[in-house]
Amino acid sequence: MMGWVLAILFGSAVVLLILSFIKTTHSKSQLEQQIEHVSIAVMNEVHELEKQVRNIELDAEITAHQSGVLPAASEDRVLLRDILDLHKRGYSLESIASKKQITPIEVEHMLAPYMTRRAERGMVAQ
Repeated sequence: MMGWVLAILFGSAVVLLILSFIKTTHSKSQLEQQIEHVSIAVMNEVHELEKQVRNIELDAEITAHQSGVLPAASEDRVLLRDILDLHKRGYSLESIASKKQITPIEVEHMLAPYMTRRAERGMVAQ
């Protein structure tokens, strides 16, 4: 009789151990999914903040160049911001012109104040 009791207790302990592992694995899986969702949400928010900061920096640079001039129309400002952003990312004048559907000469004219300033700054540093 004592052998049966020990066998039943041992069997139930093994079953409980297996159930414990299954439950732990399941809860870890849920926790990992929650962490992944939070991580994705944070990365999306960081990406949006980076875009906003880049737009603010570009607006500040445009404003610095246009101080003393009447503020540009909002459409012109957005176009200039986009062109300046593409230029800072390394796009060529021709590719910027094709993306924005304007001529390369217009792109060069719009970027002229920003390109000369960078060249002057580079000459001083050398």
